Amino acid sequence: MTQELATKPEVLQVDNCRACDNKNLTTFLQLGPTPIPNGFLEASELNQAEKFYPLDVSFCGECGMVQLGHVVDPNVMFKNYVYVPSTSTTMVQHFGELATDATQRVNLETGDLVVDIGSNDGTLLKAFKRYGATILGVDPATNLATLANEQGVPTINELFDKNLALSIRSQHGPARVISATNVVAHVHNLHDFFEGVHDLLADNGKLVMEFPYLVNLIEGGEFDTIYQEHLSYLSINPLQKLLAQHGLNLTSPRLIDIHGGSIRVFATKSKPESDDGVTAFITTEREKGMLDLETYSRFQMDVNRVRHDLVEALWSLRFADRKVVGYGASAKGNILTNYCRIGVESLPYIVDSIPYKQGKYTPGMHIPIYPEDQLLEDQPDYALLLAWNFADEIVQKQGTFQKRGGKFIRPIPVLKVIHPSRKV
Repeated sequence: MTQELATKPEVLQVDNCRACDNKNLTTFLQLGPTPIPNGFLEASELNQAEKFYPLDVSFCGECGMVQLGHVVDPNVMFKNYVYVPSTSTTMVQHFGELATDATQRVNLETGDLVVDIGSNDGTLLKAFKRYGATILGVDPATNLATLANEQGVPTINELFDKNLALSIRSQHGPARVISATNVVAHVHNLHDFFEGVHDLLADNGKLVMEFPYLVNLIEGGEFDTIYQEHLSYLSINPLQKLLAQHGLNLTSPRLIDIHGGSIRVFATKSKPESDDGVTAFITTEREKGMLDLETYSRFQMDVNRVRHDLVEALWSLRFADRKVVGYGASAKGNILTNYCRIGVESLPYIVDSIPYKQGKYTPGMHIPIYPEDQLLEDQPDYALLLAWNFADEIVQKQGTFQKRGGKFIRPIPVLKVIHPSRKV
């Protein structure tokens, strides 16, 4: 493997906070140069030079926003995207519940427009369509936009911005619901993004967002959720201030048990009668030290502990002649294996349910990816959960593997061997 460190214009250093434009940024975590985590490789590409990008995280001492110190050209990351929610029962059910929640809150009527930003393969929009909504997706990934359109979900293959928002409104009218699940963290120019949302949203409409919650990330040691496409790591305090700059009022924050701990929030143009929990969340964030640099300075030590424990465990199992494979060729798994330098000597292969990934190799460490059937064919002693955010679903799905004596290892927040009769 030949590493080639990316340079301008593919990657740009960030000197100002993307939320408040302040220069009071302090780097507190460095994960080293890493490849794009969804940049899976063909066998023919293994001997070619592979681009690596900086991966460091900063804290804004002015507004409290946590963010990456470098931005990779979105065309590099999103032109073809390999994660699709429709392959996960957990995500299909979750999006169904989200559509129900938003529909009830906005009193959605037949024919009302719902726009999903970062719509992926259209799974969420299909749930809204069952309520009679007119649906429209926006996604920059060409492969996903094509797939969604083929499945009857009209999708615009572009990055969402203010200009596109105005174009959509002129052609389709205002949106009663704008959804953005796991999207805002990907956006570099947040001001242009939320200006576009404000322009497209109906006066009586609602924006609904979901994103991994910073508190969970820090408390759970979830450093593997930090990668180049996740530019911001959000909490309520800085997000409320950011939305207010663009005439949007944050309301109804609620914790949800998805992707290792996320949060759902709504926003409206009109000021709500009450903040519906916003103040309580901000108070809790302050109490937990989310506005204190010291909190983040300790995080690097937590990350180092996870790496030490995992590498030591894998080497111990290897010397005990125990076979360990990976489960889930996820982006977070690729961050974990690259930071911990875990290669084929420790994980000879990874199994995954997504056909697109099968037969390819992971970026950086070049671990081969096989179909899930390989797990039962080989019956290794252990399977390392690289997609640990779907641990419950995976463990339930792989009952036969466990009945034969196989065990799962969850690496985060602390190393844990999962036994069949125990909760993950």
